[in-house]
Amino acid sequence: MKFNPSSFPMPDNAPEPGACVALELLEDGKLAKLTLEPPHREQTVFDGPLMRDLNMRLGELEGMTQVEGLIVTGRSPLHFCYGADVNSIREIESVAQATESARAGQMVFQRLYKLGKRGGGRIMTVAAVGGAVPGGAFEISLACDAIVLTNDKSSKIGLPEVKLGIIPGWGGCTRLPRRVGVPTALEAILKGTLFDARRAKSKGLVDRLAWPQYLDRIAADLAMGRERPKVRERGYKTWAVDKNPAALKLIANAATKGVMAQTGGKYPAALRAIELVTGAPRRSIEEGLHEEAIILGALAVSPECRSLVSLFQGTEDAKKWGKLENGDSAPGFERAAVLGAGVMGGGIASLLARKGLSTRLKDLSRGALDAAVLDHYKGIAKAKKRKRMKPAAADAALDRLEVTTGNAGFGRVDFAIEAISEVLEVKRKVLGGFAKDIRPDAVIASNTSSLSIDAIAEGLPNPERVVGMHFFNPVAQMPLVEVVRGPRSSETAVRRTVKLALDLGKTPVVVADHAGFVVNRLLGPYIDEALRLYESGSSPQELDRLIKDFGMPMGPFVLLDEVGLDIAAHTATSLHEAFGARMQPTELLRPLVEAGELGKKAGKGIFIAPKAGAKKPGRLAMLFGRGGDGPQLNPRLRRSGSAPAVTNLSPEEQLDRMILPMVNEAARALEAGVTETAAELDLATVFGMGFAPFRGGVLAYADALGAKEVLRRLERCSGHADVRNRGDAAERFAPAKLIQAHAEAGTRFREDLRR
Repeated sequence: MKFNPSSFPMPDNAPEPGACVALELLEDGKLAKLTLEPPHREQTVFDGPLMRDLNMRLGELEGMTQVEGLIVTGRSPLHFCYGADVNSIREIESVAQATESARAGQMVFQRLYKLGKRGGGRIMTVAAVGGAVPGGAFEISLACDAIVLTNDKSSKIGLPEVKLGIIPGWGGCTRLPRRVGVPTALEAILKGTLFDARRAKSKGLVDRLAWPQYLDRIAADLAMGRERPKVRERGYKTWAVDKNPAALKLIANAATKGVMAQTGGKYPAALRAIELVTGAPRRSIEEGLHEEAIILGALAVSPECRSLVSLFQGTEDAKKWGKLENGDSAPGFERAAVLGAGVMGGGIASLLARKGLSTRLKDLSRGALDAAVLDHYKGIAKAKKRKRMKPAAADAALDRLEVTTGNAGFGRVDFAIEAISEVLEVKRKVLGGFAKDIRPDAVIASNTSSLSIDAIAEGLPNPERVVGMHFFNPVAQMPLVEVVRGPRSSETAVRRTVKLALDLGKTPVVVADHAGFVVNRLLGPYIDEALRLYESGSSPQELDRLIKDFGMPMGPFVLLDEVGLDIAAHTATSLHEAFGARMQPTELLRPLVEAGELGKKAGKGIFIAPKAGAKKPGRLAMLFGRGGDGPQLNPRLRRSGSAPAVTNLSPEEQLDRMILPMVNEAARALEAGVTETAAELDLATVFGMGFAPFRGGVLAYADALGAKEVLRRLERCSGHADVRNRGDAAERFAPAKLIQAHAEAGTRFREDLRR
């Protein structure tokens, strides 16, 4: 099968043939160097022009009989290639097209492989790579005889394709097991890990590390035989595992069981990867590539892949907010102040210090400060133990956090964030007194989850520097930050705050100053509707199970206990004040809150924590609301009896009752301009509230159903007896105007509102 350049989309700005890959002859023509340097892209990716030119240059090399060594490298030691062009995946329309594209990429890399010694050729081929080397960039490296990776903190290498709903289909599932063995390859591919330089070397993913300034020289020495790569011998393990059908079957079964337990089978790419990797030792390379192409072809057009690729693109688009309007990166911060040493404030201060900012944490309570410092020490100690922080970096992070009960020492702060009581008057008073202690141009952020940023900024000097920066608990683990743009917030303040969120390793979504922003606004009706279903006779355990089966990490009742019933009740009250009847909360939680039974932090909430050593309940006990020796329902959670019993709802109807209020509210939020695009709103729902990633977000789920089907289901929910009994509160299921408009036009949220 001959390489067909049309297998890859050609952009309108495609350069002339040969411009994307430079071919140099060095050392009297015995050493060749291929440099990937597409002039039409700032970041190198394997798109149509690059694959065309790479194939052309390899053809030229096949006729150069004097060449003994070949280096494949990038523009610089820290810029090789970012893998396949993800946008091209979104343009694939059929299984046949996806399969052809996979085969075309395989053919180019196989051509390189056959030039090399391992492929039976006459040339020693060396990949000299650095910076980000994900996916296809690692796969072309695997086609070479040896891999040299730049020893730099920016270097990350691996095969993350499963995270996009596909498999490494340009040789990764076939070649990596041959290089490192099936167990290591399986772990790397299923987790989608991008390994740093030292871990990549220790696991055998690369042969040699080199400092950036020596990358070319060491690659040339390897290519010309002046240095030989150290062979990583696996010895008996090859025969005990890779050559042992029984061992491979056990590994495949164990991996499948683990994937099913973790994902419920919702992510088919992981299961297909297990099949390919464990089968690799029994297949020739050509047979393995053939299987890869077939499987990749089917996965690339799957709904899961579409959703995951869309989310990936959303995270990339979010990074653009971290740049100024002229395209330059927004200025970073050096010194931070955090007001409030509670769980959120302490967590934010610790994260800032760990990520390089000199941080001063203020609280009036010495006990709260001591607890925050202890948590900071514990977090860093755990990171050191797990080798996620080097000792020097850990010591520096410890030194960067200071605590105080006074006002001195804040004069050089250029970023301040408050995480104090969620009471407007308190926030205004504290920030009003604090603003005079920091630089007049310092950005001031509020970690509020529901209050107006404009109201908080009222009366502060230079209110244009005030923004919202809403973290989620636990701060270190939750990936989303809502950056709230108030009516008076300057563009520079917003973009600098986004840049900070990115530097902290978070996914930022810029939202307008509306009550609840995105996440809490959508969570409110979802959780309240679950409580109302319980009042009408549904089992909390069964509702939690339905939501987990849908793809969420936990059900609404477990989530309530995790968040805290007091916080949930406060948020519900704020939303009701802002949006009226459709956000009217049930009174079901009031007795628990008044009794101080606030959830996990109190040991009691919706559920009562089981005693140590207690057995977990069986499915039958869970179904009927009896916990056995596991978590039991709090007897204080009593049905009021005022809602009509609805015990004949199907699982689909119960699921709709919880999910559709989120869809409806998301449409209203988009109408109001809370986010600029549907994609940004979906990003917030996945990273902030755990909406099933393989479904792409709340509005992507609505698009998958179709607006007409959403309307039909909303109408069905409105007809349920307990909903009809609510009066004005039934407004929750009255379809948003935007849903009606899409139903009439036959359009989708992603079609007419994306940018």
